[in-house]
Amino acid sequence: MKNSRFQLIYYMYLVSICFFFLTRLGLLLISWPNVQASPSELLKIFATGFLFDSGFFAYALILPTLYLWLLPQKIWLTKLQRIGGEVLVVALLYASSFIVVAEYLFWDEFSVRFNFISIDYLIYRREVTDNILESYPVIPLFGGMLIVALLIFYYLHPLICRAFRAQETFAQRSLIAIILLCLPVASYFLLDQPLRQISENVYQKELASNGPYQFVAAFRNNELNYPQFYATLPAQEASDLLRHDLAEPNSSYMSNDLFDIKRQIVNPAPEQPLNIVMITVESLSSDYLSYFGNQEDLTPNLDYLVEHSLFFSNFYATGTRTTRGLEAVTLSIPPTPGRSIVKRIGRETNQWSLGNVLDAKGYQSYFLYGGRSYFENMNAFFAGNGYLIVDQTSVPSDEISYDNAWGMCDEDLYAQAVKMGDRSQAQQQPFFMHIMTTSNHRPYTYPAGKIDIPSGSGRSGAVKYTDYAIGEFMRMAKTKPWFKDTLFVILADHQAGSAGKCDLPIERYHIPLIIYAPEHIASRQVNTLGSQIDIPPTVLGLLNMSYESCFFGKDLMRLPSSGGRAFIANYQNLGLFDGEQMAILEPRKIIKKQSGLLVNRVQESHSLVEDPLVKLGISYYQGAAHIFAERMNAWRNEP
Repeated sequence: MKNSRFQLIYYMYLVSICFFFLTRLGLLLISWPNVQASPSELLKIFATGFLFDSGFFAYALILPTLYLWLLPQKIWLTKLQRIGGEVLVVALLYASSFIVVAEYLFWDEFSVRFNFISIDYLIYRREVTDNILESYPVIPLFGGMLIVALLIFYYLHPLICRAFRAQETFAQRSLIAIILLCLPVASYFLLDQPLRQISENVYQKELASNGPYQFVAAFRNNELNYPQFYATLPAQEASDLLRHDLAEPNSSYMSNDLFDIKRQIVNPAPEQPLNIVMITVESLSSDYLSYFGNQEDLTPNLDYLVEHSLFFSNFYATGTRTTRGLEAVTLSIPPTPGRSIVKRIGRETNQWSLGNVLDAKGYQSYFLYGGRSYFENMNAFFAGNGYLIVDQTSVPSDEISYDNAWGMCDEDLYAQAVKMGDRSQAQQQPFFMHIMTTSNHRPYTYPAGKIDIPSGSGRSGAVKYTDYAIGEFMRMAKTKPWFKDTLFVILADHQAGSAGKCDLPIERYHIPLIIYAPEHIASRQVNTLGSQIDIPPTVLGLLNMSYESCFFGKDLMRLPSSGGRAFIANYQNLGLFDGEQMAILEPRKIIKKQSGLLVNRVQESHSLVEDPLVKLGISYYQGAAHIFAERMNAWRNEP
């Protein structure tokens, strides 16, 4: 291609490879303590990364190749085409610079390459754009990217001009174009996600990836078919295992159908139809609390509640995203691979939810969110499951004293909760309020003068403010007649960070669970292992309620201290933790067994399917996928 218009693709390929290399090197350096790579592992990281970098470029060159191939020579040599081409080259160089910066910022928050979350960031542009504007020096960043793009263009300009003067016949162009168009075909058949699995160290695996390539792959991996990609048991065996594990002395199954877990729960004691206020606090990691060793005094109000509540010290989030936590505490279902059910548009309604069960008992269910609930499809999910929605769009502007990119501050949100409580009290109707906060989120801004840490100075201030707001809410609620007959449930949606040295670092899922009702429940600590799917049956059990259940969770108060288990997952890996070991199910029907609270040993083997913990994990995840699929089929067949 010495004298060819296709030289432009060659030059852009070299620039792209340099950008990708520098990105990988930069991310490696800032994450070095967690990477722990030997020289041979470093070679593997960069070699695998080069393959994915080239693979992405192979896809990206399709349209430019078609343009360079089919544009007539007469038009190619025109001044207008040359100017347009040079502008396009600058735009592509700018886009490459933008990807570098975006990859760094995304890695800084999530310690991974682009994934499902980055797709959401495109869909929910307003929240994300406002968040970026408030969190980062956007103008200097964009200005710097433009300078970099122009400098590279300046040095490439003589070569680019030579390409724009190239004389080629259509036959010559066709030969080059056909060769180039074979490259994306080769990438499609030769490159796939398994090539990224170069190490058990997640940082190494992510560094070997290519951000834009993973961004495109995220579209394809939005939802995974469980039987196709994961280890399974014979259906009857899996069903029997699941039903046996969910059986309790106070429950009876209502049919013997395959994977039918619908059962009648009977609590003989008189029901206590207490109000319920469930506060799901954004990113409330357990290690922010003094109880778990924090020395910064960030959570004095929560620390007080720990001492005066039913406190669950061995409790875990099911995932690393808000919607995964909302799914678990609402539906009591293990995390199915792919997106949470909350976000599966068109398939998120009419589920068996905690709100449905309480509504059947005469409750009014609310979902209160500090931001705009269309974000993450929360509005459709909760409204479609019987909840009344209160969010930033429904609150009068004069009742919002402070807001940022993610919505109104926690104090304003809790003021709305008090308002809803007063309304239900006046109607003499018990209420269930599920509150989702937003203040403990980047850009970490909140009303000035509330705490001793300036707004916008970092996560510690946001944690202390969200704790302050909880304290103010409790003080306000105590002045209300409904307070003495209200059960307050406080937990996190997920931890503040999810990165670890393995796919499912159990310590990065640990969250607090506090249940406070001083007039009805004695304070004590519960060490039973549990996860967010256990919230609905535990809360209903504390109220002595009898009800029909399709929940996968268990009443933690009925389990011995050694009898719990926790379900945790990311978008593709599904885990079952028994307190000592974790069974992990991965795509391509891979099974792993992880020992120890932290990562001590991981075994990978198809023969592990006979391990009791693995079989139990398969039965739960296979059963959840089966039930969800059956419900989908039933909806499709409805008139």
